[in-house]
Amino acid sequence: MITKEWIESIVNPTIEEEGIFLVDVTVSPSNQISVFIDSEKGVTIDQCIALSKHVEQSLNRDEEDFELEVSSAGLDLPLKVLKQYTKNKGRTVNVVLKNGQKLTGVLADTNDEGFELEIEKNVIVEGKKRKQLVNETVALKFIDIKSTKIVVSFR
Repeated sequence: MITKEWIESIVNPTIEEEGIFLVDVTVSPSNQISVFIDSEKGVTIDQCIALSKHVEQSLNRDEEDFELEVSSAGLDLPLKVLKQYTKNKGRTVNVVLKNGQKLTGVLADTNDEGFELEIEKNVIVEGKKRKQLVNETVALKFIDIKSTKIVVSFR
């Protein structure tokens, strides 16, 4: 049986040499294998092809049939690993917390336990008639996050 851990053990040594990091591996009960990779500079099609060939050569089709897909972690997928958060500092993200709260802001800083999000709030400022936009930094922990997605803007 093909396992996630087995695929990770095949992929990790190969991609680390090229400055690529593993985002996620999924293996379905019918052996549909999906490998998602990323890097600071992005991932090329040639890198995906090379990794796909390497994984395919490491598996034996005579023992088990499988379907393999290797791709970059696209903008439509949520951020999953710390290196993705670090790579995307300064970008606007949508965050959904496990309690259902939704936040949108700029990814300001990251650490091993979580990240900081700069959000804008309309608040009443003493001495002013109207609400003012105020920037606030919120510290979030990874264990409290349900999903974080990059906001794609065409402006």
